[in-house]
Amino acid sequence: MSIMVHGRNRKVIEAFNAALADTRDEHATQYTEYAYSMAAPEIRRIMEEIMTSTDWPVYSPFARQHFGRGLEEGKAEGKAEGEARIVLLVLAARGLDVPDDIRARISACTDLAQLETWATHAATAQTLQDLFDEPGE
Repeated sequence: MSIMVHGRNRKVIEAFNAALADTRDEHATQYTEYAYSMAAPEIRRIMEEIMTSTDWPVYSPFARQHFGRGLEEGKAEGKAEGEARIVLLVLAARGLDVPDDIRARISACTDLAQLETWATHAATAQTLQDLFDEPGE
């Protein structure tokens, strides 16, 4: 309740976080969620700032599952973005002009296998159509 009433004082939020970090209670994340949901917007901003600037422990199995899933999804998304960037860099290095619609198609792709295929094709493609054609077509 102190967060909701006195949360404008940063020290109150810091004390709340410190207390939760030291507790073995499996409901610590629920307490945080409850305090956050009941807090005023300016208090939420302070809570977010503190939680993103520290190593915030993940206690509950629910939080661990969703934190882990988000981490894996973020890694996959980052790999796809990197792979798409490589395709576009190779095409640019080879002097092929990539129109916006094809750039958007490559950038929007999240299939790593497809992006790797395009990266391989980009190394030898004479035209942009060659990038999307399968060998032997």
